[in-house]
Amino acid sequence: MDQSRHTFGRNPLTRKSKNLKPRVDLTAMVSISFLLIVFFMLTSFLSRPNGLDLGMPEGGEGCGGEICCFYAHDRDFTVLLDEDKIVMYQGLLEAPYDTPKTFSYKNDDLAKVLIQKNKDIQAYYGDPKKGIIVLVKASKKSTYGNLVHVLDELVIAKAPVYAVVDITPEEEAFLKDK
Repeated sequence: MDQSRHTFGRNPLTRKSKNLKPRVDLTAMVSISFLLIVFFMLTSFLSRPNGLDLGMPEGGEGCGGEICCFYAHDRDFTVLLDEDKIVMYQGLLEAPYDTPKTFSYKNDDLAKVLIQKNKDIQAYYGDPKKGIIVLVKASKKSTYGNLVHVLDELVIAKAPVYAVVDITPEEEAFLKDK
């Protein structure tokens, strides 16, 4: 007898194919989703516009809408912006403490002067909180880029107090004469 026919009391094995249900592997999709979320969070964080905090003063009562302050003007510096030059003086236009200085938009001389003036005033008062007060006034010929340049200079000089205010007709005439 042939041995391949002997089953030795066992039933012969018949192979039946099993019906396997399709299975979708989502591991790759989860990984890609995670990477996309991280990418968009990072790019939204990096693409935030950088802004400069600028507190604009409001007119007080009894001053006709103008800013009214009664104090010594030795800490005041007015920066007048024209089309191609910057003029700075200390104190009031009628009685400046020093000769008005003219600067160019092409260099950072204004920041250097403001840094030195801030140190001098802090040393004079003996208080690091009492620094310069800068009033930025742009003429009609000045551009937005000129204003941004001067505001950058003020940040470089670490001017503790500064404001952008309207230019007066007297200062407009002063700029034309300079």
